[in-house]
Amino acid sequence: MCRNIRPLFHFVPPASDEEIRAAALQFVRKISGFAVPSATNEKAFSQAVDEIAQAASRLLDSLATTAPPRNRATGAVQDRAQPIGGDRR
Repeated sequence: MCRNIRPLFHFVPPASDEEIRAAALQFVRKISGFAVPSATNEKAFSQAVDEIAQAASRLLDSLATTAPPRNRATGAVQDRAQPIGGDRR
């Protein structure tokens, strides 16, 4: 998975539309190989970001769990504590 895409489900406060769109943008950048698309590909790139953001929103809205919501501040501290790439010994 792309390191810049963070889990968005079951947090307090819930993921914002901006966070969902940012994750969709990172996903499209990763699979397309373009950080910034050319003028020729800009329309397709933007459409893909929009469609993935909509699908992600629907997914997050439809998921359910009985676990208590996670705290964003605690999650950020845990993310910083973990080594990038993980320990692969």
